[in-house]
Amino acid sequence: MANRKKVVAIGGGTGLPAVLRGLKKYPVDITAIVTVADDGGSSGMLRNELQIPPPGDIRNVLVSLSDIEPVFEKLLQHRFRTDSGLNGHSLGNLLIAALTSITGDFVKGVREMSHILNVHGEVLPAADQSIVLGAVMSDGSIVEGESRIPKANKKIKHVFLKPDDIQPLPESVKAIREADVITLGPGSLYTSVIPNLLVPELADEINQSGARKVYVCNVMTQKGETDGFSASDHIAVINRHVRKPFIDTIIVNNKPIAPDILKRYAIEEAEPVSVDREKLEAQGIDVISAPLIKTAGGVIRHNEAAIASLLMTLFSEKKV
Repeated sequence: MANRKKVVAIGGGTGLPAVLRGLKKYPVDITAIVTVADDGGSSGMLRNELQIPPPGDIRNVLVSLSDIEPVFEKLLQHRFRTDSGLNGHSLGNLLIAALTSITGDFVKGVREMSHILNVHGEVLPAADQSIVLGAVMSDGSIVEGESRIPKANKKIKHVFLKPDDIQPLPESVKAIREADVITLGPGSLYTSVIPNLLVPELADEINQSGARKVYVCNVMTQKGETDGFSASDHIAVINRHVRKPFIDTIIVNNKPIAPDILKRYAIEEAEPVSVDREKLEAQGIDVISAPLIKTAGGVIRHNEAAIASLLMTLFSEKKV
């Protein structure tokens, strides 16, 4: 166990679980650092009512790393539809909230949930407190609330966290210092990936780490966040927020997308992220291009097996 390679995967939303589902099948030590900026849906309600960090992204990551029967996974992800106060809540979110109440601490509650689900690896919130994600738009206006930022439908200049004195968990710092590979993404750039990097000490530790730092690029642009973005635009935004270029490898999709799928996404004003390889390589970034997607029900998803297989090839050396 002591000689196993170590990977730290950072993000949130639906993107991070895709990476983790693939990685858990390999003999590596996994630490997932998950955003706690969500303020919508069940997570937002529990956050406001119980004054705890939002559990939704944490729940999805726990499920992705767990060894449980499919029916139990469905149970955890079950969302109540009722006229009562349970409406909109997922059972997994309620269980994490209950364990937080029992243990008296959100991180301890997540750890207990990890034990119950026989999770492969460690799941850590980016911060052990509720935070507010805000965005300064190109017109100078400010929008606060993770769920409100894309809906503003304005070009984002930069995002920020409140309060500004957030501290990372010591376990997160330790994991980053020991990592062989650190991954970011895929996922909503401004609202799932970057909030983790805005925790000051976390960004500093990542910058100082000798691990290979990999960005798993989004396949499609996202309305209200990355309209018209190329792959290098994603990297530029990350670098601007951490004030220092640190990504050395980017994984991008090269599998063609069926025209009927593209039409569906065009309705949502989303298009494939263009891969400007020359611009990326000019920055010293290794570009790994591979077929990374699968489709189900007309929705594009990252192929977890393909991503994990590529990541495993990157453990051979650290970059300094």
